[in-house]
Amino acid sequence: MLVYLAQQPTGPEFGKASPLGLLVILILLAGTVLLVRSMNKHLKGLPETFEPEHPEPDQKADEGTEPGVITEDAADPPKPTA
Repeated sequence: MLVYLAQQPTGPEFGKASPLGLLVILILLAGTVLLVRSMNKHLKGLPETFEPEHPEPDQKADEGTEPGVITEDAADPPKPTA
């Protein structure tokens, strides 16, 4: 363990950041800014809601139209009339 500690660099330049590290950070920051601007532009083009205004007769607008899904109406057995 002492041999490993003795081989580690020490001196006046040890621990200082290089200009290349700053360049990488600035490039990553610029890429992030460009991605956020692009995402905002795409999000502005989306509609307010995705609800269909006029659903076709064969397309129900409510949930539970998937096959095998039990709806509340189908889960309740019909009550006999007296």
